[in-house]
Amino acid sequence: MGKLTAGETHRLDRAIVAISVNPELGTPVPDTLPRDYTDGVEGVCVVCYVTALRSGIISGSGAFTAAQSPVAA
Repeated sequence: MGKLTAGETHRLDRAIVAISVNPELGTPVPDTLPRDYTDGVEGVCVVCYVTALRSGIISGSGAFTAAQSPVAA
């Protein structure tokens, strides 16, 4: 995350907030748990899934690889 610019961090943060509010966002990846979420306005694409403990696991390519975020109940 340290390699992200301020703009990239802001866009990723908005995507994480959207997913935490609605974990069903995105398209299910066939035969797996993850969902593919793309925000065309912000230019962000993440693959994520919600764990049994309601933590969101987010993975992406480029400057970051994974992060965890609490998901709204």
